[in-house]
This record gives sequence, C-alpha cells and structure tokens, in this order.
Amino acid sequence: MKFGCHLPVYGPAATRATILGFARRMESLGFDSLWASDHVVIPWKIRSRYPYNPTGDFPLSPETPFLEPLTTLAVVAGATEHIALGTTVLVLAHRHPVLLAKMLATLDQLSGGRVIVGAGVGWMKEEIELFGVDYQRRGAWSDEALRVMRACWREPRPRFEGTFFRFDELAVEPKPVRGDIPIWIGGDTPAALRRVAELGDGWHPAFPTPQSLGEALPRLRDACRRAGRDMASVTISGRVGLAARRSADELLAELKALRDLGVSHVILESRARDLGEMAELYEKFARDVRPRL
Repeated sequence: MKFGCHLPVYGPAATRATILGFARRMESLGFDSLWASDHVVIPWKIRSRYPYNPTGDFPLSPETPFLEPLTTLAVVAGATEHIALGTTVLVLAHRHPVLLAKMLATLDQLSGGRVIVGAGVGWMKEEIELFGVDYQRRGAWSDEALRVMRACWREPRPRFEGTFFRFDELAVEPKPVRGDIPIWIGGDTPAALRRVAELGDGWHPAFPTPQSLGEALPRLRDACRRAGRDMASVTISGRVGLAARRSADELLAELKALRDLGVSHVILESRARDLGEMAELYEKFARDVRPRL
C-alpha cells in the first residue's frame, strides 16, 4: 500500500516556504506521492452543493488563498527528486484539453516521469460555467477532453473530430516520459464509474469509507465488464483524512479495511495551518501507523 500527502495549497499554509519544507520532509520520510487539489476561483455566492460534508456548504471563504495546482507541482518538482506528483482532482473543464495535455507533459518531462493525473468533472456550477462549459454537459465534455489528452500524449501527429473539440494534425511536444500519463478518475456516480472503466487507469474517490467503497466496487466491476475491461488493471486509490484526534489504532483499522478491498494508494489529507503542525501529524503516521501495515 502506497501513501501520499496532500500539499497545503490553500489557507495560511499555502506559502513557498511551507510547501517546499513540507514536500522535502515528506520525501525524506519515505512517502510515495504529493498531491494538489484544484479550484481556480471561489465565487462570493455559491449555490452549488458541496458533496463532501453533510451541510453542503463549501468550507473555504472567498478570501482564502488557493494556489493553482500545476504551477505548485512544478515548483515542488524542482525541490524533490523521486516522489510522485498528483492532482486530487483536476477539474477538466477548467482548462482546454490541448493546453492541459501540454502542461502535464511538460511537468512530467521536467520531473522525470513522476506525474499522476487525478481528474474529475467537478461539482461547482459557478466555476465550471465561468470557463464556458455547460454544466449539464460537463460529463460528455470531460470524456472528450480525456480522449484529446490521450491523443496529444500518444500520437505523433494527433488530430481530433468530436462534438466539443476539432483540430487537424498537430505537433504537441514533448511527450510524457513513459509515452502516457496515468489518469485516475474521481467520483462515484454511475457516470464516473463508467468513465473509469472506459477512459481511466484508476479510480480515485474522495474520502471513501470501507462501507461506501464496498458498496461501490460491484458497480465498478459491472462497468468494467460492460467496457470489456479487466478490473484488475484499475488502480484503486482514495483520499483519507488525517486528524490529530484519531488514534493510531483507529486509523490503522480503517486503512487495513480499505487495503483488503483493493485500495493500493491512499492520499492523506490534514488541516494545514503551519509546517510544524503538519509535519508532526505525518511524522506520527510514518512512525506509528505505516510500519504496522
């Protein structure tokens, strides 16, 4: 089981000194990956329902600094050597897919092939429609965007003819180090699971519990069967909260249950106030939890 850490890309800890100090410390502790989440703007009025808490209220105020994830990961790439770099998750509708493919391939080249793309369709209508994408059609738009990105990475002279994107032969260089970049699809709706089976290398749900994951896996298995896909080829990952109040035994039990269900990569996310507090939490995990898995 691999373990990653969510970078402090928002709030008071979202500074150069904290991010670089945290990234270097996590690499030295033997963590496998570093991750950044994605919001370009926070509207003053949000009518969309936030899907990851009971109230549906987005937990950050509009004044909260929120760093752009790919720029942040580029800085982190230059300060680290071997730790993987991922997005959790990149909202596809925020960026044109040809530009996004170019940015990710560049990051992959300059980092020595360390990039993993967690990608999703997004939930905030106000933000998605700011960039000219119809919220109701964002799923179909995102499916096509993923196909565009794959073409840009895999084909020497990519061209595309779709509903949302059309272009004649292009040169999009450089290519990723491995000739492609792993894409882990976020979400747990039927459409998201179909997207995993048809277009993804992995599934990346946010904050899955053993119960919720256990209930969703048969649906993913069915989606893979319909797509003619071997489910064993799908990497299963997920974000898990790392809180000071959780005991090592409690966290260990949850992680073992997730591992038994097939989760192979966990991204730990803690509150991000300052480097000292964050480092202490992750050091405790590395000392008291990880050796017991």
